[in-house]
Formats: sequence, C-alpha cells, structure tokens
Amino acid sequence: MTTSPVAIPRPGRDITLAASTLVTARRGLLKYLRTPQLVVLGLANGAVFLILFRYVFGGAISTTGVSYVNFLVPGFVATGVLFTGIGASAGVAEDKAEGLIDRLRSLPVPRSAVLAGRALSDTAILALGAAVSVGISFAVGFRLQGSVPAALGAFGLCIVYGFAFEWIFVLAGMAAANAQAAQGISFMVFPLTFVSSAYVPVSTMPGWLQAFASHQPITYMVDAVRALTLGPASHALYSHPASYYVTGSLLWTAGIIAVTAPLAVARYRRG
Repeated sequence: MTTSPVAIPRPGRDITLAASTLVTARRGLLKYLRTPQLVVLGLANGAVFLILFRYVFGGAISTTGVSYVNFLVPGFVATGVLFTGIGASAGVAEDKAEGLIDRLRSLPVPRSAVLAGRALSDTAILALGAAVSVGISFAVGFRLQGSVPAALGAFGLCIVYGFAFEWIFVLAGMAAANAQAAQGISFMVFPLTFVSSAYVPVSTMPGWLQAFASHQPITYMVDAVRALTLGPASHALYSHPASYYVTGSLLWTAGIIAVTAPLAVARYRRG
C-alpha cells in the first residue's frame, strides 16, 4: 500500500505545533479513507460484540435497579473506544518500518506534532465508532434516563478518554519492533476492561479483586458515563453523585496523558 505523503508546512512561517499536528492528522485520516476496510471491519466487530453481550450474557447477569442493557451500554461504549483505538499502535509501527518516521524526524517540525497528529486522527475514528455503537445501542433496547446534555457530556468524556489511551497505543507502536508486536503489547490493556465495572457489577467479583477493579481508570470512566446517562436511576448503583466519577475520570485522563505522551515523544526523538 502506498503511503500518502505528508505536506509539511512551509519553513520559517507556519511550522507551529498546531499546524504540524493538523497536517499529520490529515494524513492519518486520508489513510483511513483510502483503506475503508480498517474502519468498516472495526465498526462491524463492535456491533457484533455489543449484540453478543446484550443477548447472550444479558439473561445471565442481574443488576440492581436497572436493566442489564442499560447497565451494559454505557460500559460498552466507554470501553469500545479502546478496541477501536488499538489500530494506532500497529499504524505507528508500520510507519516506522516504512521509514516515514525517519523522514519526519529529519524535518524541522515540532517533535510532538507527528505523534499528536496520529493520536488526533485515530481519536476521530474512535469517535465515529462510538457514535455507531450508540446508534446500535438504542436499536437493541437501551434507553436514556438522564438528560440529553448529560448524555452529550458522557459521549464527549468517552472521546477525551479515548484520546488519552491513544497515547498508550502510540507509545506501544514506538517501542515495538514491528506491527505484530505493537498489537500484542496493546492487547495487554484489554484485561483492564473486564476487571472493571464495564460488563458486570464490581460487587460480584472476589473481594481481593474488588479493591483493584474499583480504583482503576476504566472503572472511573465507565461509572462516570453510566451515572450521566442513567441519571436518577444510577442512584441504585452508586453512592456518589455523577460529579465524583467525572472528576475521577478526568484526573485519570490527565495522568495518563502526562505520563505516556512525554514517553512517546522521547522514544520518537531517540529513533
């Protein structure tokens, strides 16, 4: 597959972090547009897994105060951005193997712009995937019980959180020897989605596991989205208001970016 060239801003006038980031992000989006299978297959996989969870496990899992579909969907949409974003690690590793990273490293552009552009373009794709998941969720029986502004806030929170995890995947791509290794490293994130409140209540887990599941970042994110979308119905699940979980998820988001973004840029500088 021929890689699209990157139109770098003209030297001396408009080589800024923002301009370089947007140019790199555009290149990433064009790559997706020219290889639609990357998007279509991801969307199809998300739809299949949502339907499986809804109709295969829905009859076996009980939740207090809310139906399982209303419990499941916020967790699925929140964690779905991780499954969509995993392509970033393999994509970055492929760019390294094809020599694109080396060419960009030789140009007078801000070092962080190349990786930030990649994270931004992949975030746009995961936003599309999340929107499709929301549409399918209503088709399989999910009903919004909170306000529309709160639901929009929950969707935005998913995208922000997805952007944070994109930096983990970008770092994996920069550290891995090839695309296959990068994808394997990225899959290490996914056990966290199951050891969280995404698909089952944390209270059903063994006591020694509950402490970890209750305080890991994905649980805070899922609980924030669920509290915002279920509104008053979430009181049957949580003892804290939605603001508590939103604050916790935003703190985790800031922490993830603060740690992984500098590490990814440092790895980029070293080559």
